[in-house]
Amino acid sequence: MSILNKVARKYRKALVTGGAGFIGSHICEKLVESAIQVICIDDYSAGKKENHAHLDKADNFKAVECDITDIHRLSECFSGVDIVFHNAAAKKNVCLDSPRRDLEVNAMGAFNLLELSKTFGVKKFIQASTGSVYGKPPHCLLNEDHSLRPISYYGTSKMAAESYVRLFNVHYGLDTTILRYFHVYGTRQEAGELGGVIAIFIRNMVNGEQPVIFGDGTQMRSFTYIKDVVAANLLVAVDERASGETYNCASGISVTIQELCAKVIEYFGKTGSVIPRYEDWMIGDAKFFNVGNEKIKALGLNFDTDFFDRLLDLCNKEINN
Repeated sequence: MSILNKVARKYRKALVTGGAGFIGSHICEKLVESAIQVICIDDYSAGKKENHAHLDKADNFKAVECDITDIHRLSECFSGVDIVFHNAAAKKNVCLDSPRRDLEVNAMGAFNLLELSKTFGVKKFIQASTGSVYGKPPHCLLNEDHSLRPISYYGTSKMAAESYVRLFNVHYGLDTTILRYFHVYGTRQEAGELGGVIAIFIRNMVNGEQPVIFGDGTQMRSFTYIKDVVAANLLVAVDERASGETYNCASGISVTIQELCAKVIEYFGKTGSVIPRYEDWMIGDAKFFNVGNEKIKALGLNFDTDFFDRLLDLCNKEINN
């Protein structure tokens, strides 16, 4: 039986927060395929309506403009919901501009959703977290048992959300799972200066801009394809072994920023004519990532390891537009 069939047999109605965002819209898309009812929640501060425009006419899809810090408005969306995919978040730029707003969205927003899930008898709650909860990555394999020492407001607020998720699991028996994302890439990714580095480099090529590498480009990143992140969400939704657990949702692929930039330039046919500009290291920029993913692979998740093939697909899509 396919994973979508398992989801459809177990749940009738899903609520996806941040459903107009990069990751959330892909989760909504797959859930709509399963034929269960899907409620997409977004305040559109970062999400885009065009990300779910292709779903708007589906009978089993409904988009609702709602801020997750507004518990009264949020409660109106919970009738009949039996699974929550919580992907809404105040991104890293918000934590720099307004640490208080970052806290309200990432911690209080999660608490609101957990409280409503308890009240409305939700069967499953999946929390999207981040590798930022670990803080500075160690020079050894980073697994789920590593200490949490965030060095940013964003990492701290997401760590607080994780703590609330565990409390609701332990004290109220809410079936929860936490997925820690690492450098997710794919279609619909934000390409602005605060977006993902892959989307930014591709935008640079499309617009004839000189790509910028901070530091010397030797910093490693563990890139995870969006379809794998969606697959991880669906998998933990139906696998009982995931109840109460936390997983690194990372491919294990390690690529340097310098290597990534060179490949994007090559795929656009601009090798030799485009040379990246190097600027000072960004404050707090991690130089090394070696993320362990054996725990989630033990559930049967197989990550796409053809990183440069996927990267070529993304570049070709823009070239052919």
